[in-house]
Amino acid sequence: MEKRRVVITGLGIVSPVGNTIEEAWANVLSGVSGVKALTRLNPDDYPAKVAAEVTDFDPEDFMDKRDARKMDRFTQYAVAAAKMAVKNADLTIDESNAERIGVWVGSGIGGMETFETQFKTFLDRGYRRVSPFFVPMMIPDMAAGQVSIFLGAKGVNSCTVTACATGTNSIGDAFKVIQRGDADAMITGGSEAPITQMSVAGFCANTALSTNPDPKTASRPFDANRNGFIMGEGAGILVLEELEHAKKRGANIYAEIVGYGSTGDAHHITAPAPEGEGGARAMKIALEDGGLTPEEVDYINAHGTSTPYNDEFETMAIKRVFGDHAYKLAISSTKSMTGHLLGAAGGIEAIFTALTIKNGIMPPTINYETPDPKCDLDYVPNQSRKKEVNVAISNSLGFGGHNATIALKKYKNA
Repeated sequence: MEKRRVVITGLGIVSPVGNTIEEAWANVLSGVSGVKALTRLNPDDYPAKVAAEVTDFDPEDFMDKRDARKMDRFTQYAVAAAKMAVKNADLTIDESNAERIGVWVGSGIGGMETFETQFKTFLDRGYRRVSPFFVPMMIPDMAAGQVSIFLGAKGVNSCTVTACATGTNSIGDAFKVIQRGDADAMITGGSEAPITQMSVAGFCANTALSTNPDPKTASRPFDANRNGFIMGEGAGILVLEELEHAKKRGANIYAEIVGYGSTGDAHHITAPAPEGEGGARAMKIALEDGGLTPEEVDYINAHGTSTPYNDEFETMAIKRVFGDHAYKLAISSTKSMTGHLLGAAGGIEAIFTALTIKNGIMPPTINYETPDPKCDLDYVPNQSRKKEVNVAISNSLGFGGHNATIALKKYKNA
């Protein structure tokens, strides 16, 4: 059976670099960082002093106060970004098509903030004072559930939880739903609100977070002086559509999604497999799935967390897959500006990858000052770069050994 073609027609974002597509894209192209001094928590309690927080976000712009109060912030972000994406796609969801439009939105850790506040209430005042909405506010699938409810999408409804690979796995899984004919459109991506006491404490305890107190330079993927990632938050949601469905309604097409690779390291709960072996297989599978050769790839939006191991091993994985071509393609880590949004990272990075293809301009990796001999590829240092991009991939790698890659192409009506 011939595979159905799938295109990206809508984008929505809540992020540390902006809460509209226009603002976020303009900021990443200009190298504007969303990393600031930590304000959600008391920085004196943690060795990590900076974070990439969402600012100027009012859930009541997207829902009424009563609904907002029954949602953890990760769900508020998802609903807001999904509403923006559907509006951006100019997609009407009604009785005629609701059953053919699905939702696949993941979260790496779900409602951590809700868990913390309700547990404190339980300890202080007993079980009777715990909110009846505690469980539905906390569970990671509630972003997908609420997006479906708010938008009236009645098709496939699911949630992927694969740590930092969540957003990319979600988009890949949604892509396959349309490709095999189970839906005509999918609202997909990731959402996360992890700047909470226990979440930051946990990542500090396992020394994953940067202890650089300077917000301007703390996130420095591929730089020799990187020393950990910066916690970020937000949501990135895309509308994927079957090509003929999109063409019939005259939709704007950002890019075509053509391939998806997903693998497991079977190695360690937090450390990547030696030489990025699992990540390399995910890239290889995504290219094969999309009928692409390594030489066709122009740009990679890297996982690029700014941690010592990830950046080195991802670089090794790229060399393993692309050989000599690894030195000819361009790579950037937008985490240098957004921080690491955990389960939402793949969502916003897929958005940036689609916009790179659509606009022929690649975002930079900022704070790249001291080259690391082990990271010796072209990371588009410090300045965005204009270049036609016909094929791009986006990588996400997560705790538990999860690796996910999606492959995007410039849309050509052939």
